[in-house]
Amino acid sequence: MSGFEVIPAVDLKGGNCVQLRQGKQDAVIFSAENPVAIAREWVVQGAKRLHIIDLDGAFMKEQGNFSVIKEITESEGVKGEAKIQVGGGIRTYEAAVKLLEIGVDRVIFGTAALKSPQLIETVADVFSSERVMVALDARGGKVAIDGWREVTGIEAKAAAKKVEEMGAGSLLFTNIDVEGLMGGVEREIIEEFVGAASVPVVIAGGVSSAEDVKWIKEVGASGVVLGSALYKGKINFKLVKS
Repeated sequence: MSGFEVIPAVDLKGGNCVQLRQGKQDAVIFSAENPVAIAREWVVQGAKRLHIIDLDGAFMKEQGNFSVIKEITESEGVKGEAKIQVGGGIRTYEAAVKLLEIGVDRVIFGTAALKSPQLIETVADVFSSERVMVALDARGGKVAIDGWREVTGIEAKAAAKKVEEMGAGSLLFTNIDVEGLMGGVEREIIEEFVGAASVPVVIAGGVSSAEDVKWIKEVGASGVVLGSALYKGKINFKLVKS
């Protein structure tokens, strides 16, 4: 993957585009109808990749927003213009294939990577590592799973090595401690994680200024996901996209 990517988040809950504070279901800080139009607008503004998370899938263990995701991947103005990565409750081979078949560029596995490593290996073998991203979400430096509700004893850096061996072609690192707070990133933990990984790393969580984006690029990450700060107007996408 060439070039640093600034990636708008389109998080889906009940068919709406939402942003949650620290991933808590009831802490909605932004909500809007018509996520397809929102996705299209980010592409119009220059997004080359969209980050779509099915929050219902993450929380309730079933893909509740598949039809919306399909509509986004097939919509005029998005199809052929931007790559799409999708995560949220992808826990079976069938669920991954279903997304890849509708034009999703890469699927994001979270909990499944630690609970079903053979799933990652299989998808990477059949579709290539480039189509497989693993999300490592950390609280206090330790990986959290099951919609961030359970914190494991596994260090994020150690988990990175494990999932790379499974065949993950890229990693998504989210620091839950600052996610959705729009107070900036914790630089030390990001620098350590990027330094420990040998595949491209995309950073999410707490990114709240153009300075954060610039620093993340300089530290060697391959991209950054922007959520709350984008929707609340703290970051102007057009100014940071290149």
